[in-house]
Amino acid sequence: MSGYEFTLSDEKLVATPSGALWLPDHATIVVSDLHLGKANRIARREGRLTPPYETLETLTRLSDVLEAHRPRTVICLGDSFDDDLAVKQISEDERAAITALMAGRRWIWIAGNHDPAPTELGGAHLAEHVISALTFRHIAESGAVGEVSGHYHPKVRMRGRRPCFLVDDNRAILPAFGVYTGGLLVSDPVFDDLFDAKALALMTGRKVQPAPRGAFS
Repeated sequence: MSGYEFTLSDEKLVATPSGALWLPDHATIVVSDLHLGKANRIARREGRLTPPYETLETLTRLSDVLEAHRPRTVICLGDSFDDDLAVKQISEDERAAITALMAGRRWIWIAGNHDPAPTELGGAHLAEHVISALTFRHIAESGAVGEVSGHYHPKVRMRGRRPCFLVDDNRAILPAFGVYTGGLLVSDPVFDDLFDAKALALMTGRKVQPAPRGAFS
């Protein structure tokens, strides 16, 4: 198996090479920070033109994950769109692709700091979601236990910058799933208040590779 299995609040989780999190006992896939429409937002706000293909590429990656795992539920952990206007300005092809992915499954949009609620697309729109002893939200909260979040786009410096999960006994932070996203190195002090000394960076790629967060300080 190319994923990495770990336990959080007695729930089995699998970090997958794609950056998605799989909850096998709940048939649930979790992804974070798709940032759909980012090229559009950059053009609109900054006047810089970038190739407008990142939305369909991200949706294609997500389609591959859903095909592999066949989840009953999908949780998007916030910043699914790059801003409020992005969801209104997606193309018909992009909207059709999202609708196809949502068909036949429960779909939960968690509010992010970029996109409070893409209500035009259906699904449930929540500030956070609870499964058993796990809480799913966009931004990690200090002192939380059993928390799964995103927002920070963690990465390690290894042959460039490589997206990773950050996990310890209390929480997991997912990498950004979007193909056109930056990131924060796991050595950044913002993570010091969130993770204990045993925290692992689970590096994505062909297979998930665990390493102590401290190895990247």
